Formats: sequence, C-alpha cells, structure tokens
Amino acid sequence: MGTKLYVGNLPFDITEDDLRNMLSQHGPVNDIAVVMDKITGRARGFAFATMNTEEAAKAAITALNGKDWKGRALTVNEARPREERSGGGGGGGGGYGGGGRSRY
Repeated sequence: MGTKLYVGNLPFDITEDDLRNMLSQHGPVNDIAVVMDKITGRARGFAFATMNTEEAAKAAITALNGKDWKGRALTVNEARPREERSGGGGGGGGGYGGGGRSRY
C-alpha cells in the first residue's frame, strides 16, 4: 500500500486546512491537494493527500472511510494511478459537417 490517499464526497467548501486537521489526527500529513473547479473556483468534492507513513495512511482509511463528516459520508482509500484518456479519434468535434444538403 502506498501513502497517497483519495478522499472523496467532501463538502464543496472544504479547505486544505480542514482536511489537514482531519487527517493529521491519524499521522503526519506531507501534502494535500484539494481539486478545484476551474470555472467556479470552488472545490469539486474530492482531494488527494500524502501521509508520511503507510501506517498513518492505513489508520486514516480505517478511521475515516464511511465516516459522516459535515453531513457527508467520506470515501477514503488508497489513490490509484490516473487512467490514460484516449486523446483523439472520431468523437465529436465542432464545425459544419457537410450534411449533404444543397443550398440551390
């Protein structure tokens, strides 16, 4: 198990300090990244945290996964590597497709 955690189902007004305070009860926290919405500027409801040790990460998962926090049942588990997205192909796209209809 790694020490990087995924923390989901967070309230949208979450701050890094809120999350650090919650997680630090289970061990030292190295890094926190609350994922923000680019358009609204508010949290998207999930974050990633790196705990200092595997023991601290396991303790946080055991204690916090499913726990009610600010009216929301938290999801806390080991972060998985990001999946690759397909970068192109025939999907969507804009423009004016030549719909086969003549103007004349």
